[in-house]
Amino acid sequence: MKIHVLPGDALTENFKQTKIDGEIIVCRECLVEGDVKADNLKDFWQVRARFIEKNYGEGDGKYFQNVAGELERLKNSAENGAEINLWFEYELFCQVNLWFTLYLLRETDAKIYRVAPFVRNENDVWKGFGDLSAEALEKCFAERVEFSEKDIKLGANLWRAFQNADYETLEALAANESKCFPFLKEVCRAASEKNSRPRRVLEGIIADGKTDFAEIFPEFSARAGVYGFGDSQVKRILAEI
Repeated sequence: MKIHVLPGDALTENFKQTKIDGEIIVCRECLVEGDVKADNLKDFWQVRARFIEKNYGEGDGKYFQNVAGELERLKNSAENGAEINLWFEYELFCQVNLWFTLYLLRETDAKIYRVAPFVRNENDVWKGFGDLSAEALEKCFAERVEFSEKDIKLGANLWRAFQNADYETLEALAANESKCFPFLKEVCRAASEKNSRPRRVLEGIIADGKTDFAEIFPEFSARAGVYGFGDSQVKRILAEI
């Protein structure tokens, strides 16, 4: 069985236009924000369900079906020997989800591959898979890189450091070089500053005279694209300013 883990529903329709075969699993989490601390996976899903319900208005049942259920299905498939293709983008939002996914898969024997938006030029690197054509997605898949045991361990350790807000360890892990983790130093630095830097950027944008969200959001993405925040995350920070 071949499985493709997509980083959100937005990519699904474009992916279906490709000639790439395999089953789709969608990662709908946003682990870059909210409480992520728990002693075990069962408690972790409860913690995340409460956060999603409080901040996005979705009840527990919907979270367990649409979010936790998808990731549990991935874990079960990996344990049954599936080939796993992780389609995650470069920015922090996607990277944290990737780290957690590798943590989930760390004890399986599945062959795991990283599919990245390598076709982006350096000025658009944080745009990820957004608006890429079916042909471009096929090129990304053709250049996929297999995770070694060392890479999987690194991903799991990155997750543990992030989960525990251990930014010193996160910065140390960022020194590892791997084709599976491009831009790791930039992303880990962004993680260590995620509670202060986005707010400073937004305050700067407002100080420059931009007050309409339609102007603020694209400017934030231009200045702090490494975070990969969507409008929900940016609006939440703005509400605190």
